[in-house]
Amino acid sequence: MKAIMVMFDSLNRRLLPPYGCDWVQAPNFARLARKTATFDRCYVGSMPCMPARRELHTGRYNFLHRAWGPLEPFDDSAPELLARAGVHTHLATDHYHYWEDGGATYHNRYSTWEISRGQEGDIWKGDVADPPVPEQVAGRRDEYGRQDRVNRRYLDREEAMPQAVTFSAGLEFMRTNAKEDNWFLHIETFDPHEPFFTQKAWRDLYPRDGRTPLFDWPGYGKVKETPEQVLECRRAYAALVSMCDHYLGRVLDAMDELDLWKDTMLIVNTDHGFLLGEHDHWAKCVQPFWDEVAHTPFFVWDPRCGVRGERRDCLVQTVDLAPTLLEYFGMARPPDMQGVPLRDAVARGTPVREAGLFGIFGGHVNVTDGRWVYMRGPAGPDNASLFNHTLMPTHMRGFFSTQELAAAELAGPFPFTKGLRVLRTRGGAWTNPHDFGTLLYDLEADPRQEHPVRDEAVERRMTGLLVELMRKNDAPPEQFQRLGLR
Repeated sequence: MKAIMVMFDSLNRRLLPPYGCDWVQAPNFARLARKTATFDRCYVGSMPCMPARRELHTGRYNFLHRAWGPLEPFDDSAPELLARAGVHTHLATDHYHYWEDGGATYHNRYSTWEISRGQEGDIWKGDVADPPVPEQVAGRRDEYGRQDRVNRRYLDREEAMPQAVTFSAGLEFMRTNAKEDNWFLHIETFDPHEPFFTQKAWRDLYPRDGRTPLFDWPGYGKVKETPEQVLECRRAYAALVSMCDHYLGRVLDAMDELDLWKDTMLIVNTDHGFLLGEHDHWAKCVQPFWDEVAHTPFFVWDPRCGVRGERRDCLVQTVDLAPTLLEYFGMARPPDMQGVPLRDAVARGTPVREAGLFGIFGGHVNVTDGRWVYMRGPAGPDNASLFNHTLMPTHMRGFFSTQELAAAELAGPFPFTKGLRVLRTRGGAWTNPHDFGTLLYDLEADPRQEHPVRDEAVERRMTGLLVELMRKNDAPPEQFQRLGLR
């Protein structure tokens, strides 16, 4: 058996033709939907990048216990379990967070891996002189924005772009090993994550008005730009999606050429979506996880059942990926994995769960049953009682400070830490979700989540599901306290 997962970052399902978009040029995503089962109710679990990848490896939620960070010593990593069982696992990626302090334990779980450099503020090229500021009306002006301007000087042709290098590496693995058995290939690109930088050929697909300067790097927060600038940013994002579509097409072409459809699973997914001015916000992390961020595209081809060109409406999540891969290769999932193998969901649309959690550490704790979305905010304005529980005390780009560690205490063990106690340190959140309050949406009546509703009976039922799932996932007591739950 063989399996390929093509993973994008920050891919908004609403800008893809299989999910109803009629203006973004992405014919290979439409082609993909004809060859796979397309899921209409796929949701994130933990946000953003590394929390989502911990779920991808471990099959359980991250955000109730910890913010951004590496895999833990007690975690069960699906790629590592497969490798130990004789399945060669290979990662080809340009996602630079994998080789920062807060993500550096993920890529070494694969049998082999390769990286390409230059995305966003990746500390790659060492130009001492300040680079010129590009034609942007907005964008980061900090050290990472400066590094991005340096990197762009070396990405002057498409074949040098990190995404192109990443897919070339993945295609090389496919061609080298097409006649071999027992391998899993994970092709993962940072695109279309911001900044929405691509080459002129892709930008020209979406003509600019000639008056609005290039705007390809929105901030995280409220929209402050003009409607013309918002439109310019959406065009830049669409151009990058079209580039992603092109390289997805190269994978589909290779599967045709190498006759891999007969014995190779294909999964195409993302870690989360992205707000492009909807709800008057950019990006993610600082606002509630509305549909554009939490509700994601997901496609699966399973050669065992051969389902193609069909839709599935069962509720699935990122936590289901690890169990799905293990089951496909004939392995039992470890007891700490709480996701569900999707074999029957792909084959027959068999329901996977009644409801699922999603969120970010310190943000709303959200629950959905596929129709209703309930976003539970903190009971008080101070959003207190936030603690990281970890044995890997690193943030995104550095260690926990000596002050943080000086105040640490041992806690646990939790049922999933295999008898190990963990460090408990005071944590923080991106913003205070109390500012938005607790929200309830009916996706059937209001799919764009523009009108929160008040319905005591529904809220009571959704609260019950929320509490049940938090208990099932061993949420620390302070999470219940923070949300005013029992």
